[in-house]
Amino acid sequence: MKVISVNIGEKKILNYKGRVIETGIFKFPVNKPVFLDIEGVKNDVVVDRRYHGGSNQAVYAYSENHYKYWKELYPKLDWHYGMFGENLTISNLEETKIQIGDIYKLGEVLLEVTKPRQPCMKLGIVFKTQNILKQFWNSTKSGIYFKVLQKGRVAVNDELILIKKSKGSLTISEVYETKKKK
Repeated sequence: MKVISVNIGEKKILNYKGRVIETGIFKFPVNKPVFLDIEGVKNDVVVDRRYHGGSNQAVYAYSENHYKYWKELYPKLDWHYGMFGENLTISNLEETKIQIGDIYKLGEVLLEVTKPRQPCMKLGIVFKTQNILKQFWNSTKSGIYFKVLQKGRVAVNDELILIKKSKGSLTISEVYETKKKK
């Protein structure tokens, strides 16, 4: 697994169906390393800290491999890495194999897998339809939140290397499956 893109976002204020919405979901690739800190990614905007950021959701990663699936469903979008609001786009990141509590080395950083992402209406704004939420829930392509155990820089081409496998823990997709049943 290798970092394909590092992505950050700025705060955007939108008028959505007559409501003013503030969001940081619109991420874009940057051509320099990013610093992963305990509470989040330096220079990345997180607007709603009830659901994003903080120690258990400091970094959001999404698999490059999932992009092909979504591009076929939404071919008219202007595609780029960061479309799912991810800080890191990583090749071969597989939710069906990665477990809660697994620890990885990435660049200068140590990361611990904490949970899957749960989609919200802001993903629907990016995709120009709220239908994406049900499609997202009905897939195993949730992406992964990480806790930062050791802060530092991460860059394109850094490898995500498993340091410690969690014993007896659920995979990200298994946890995601239980969440969507609630």
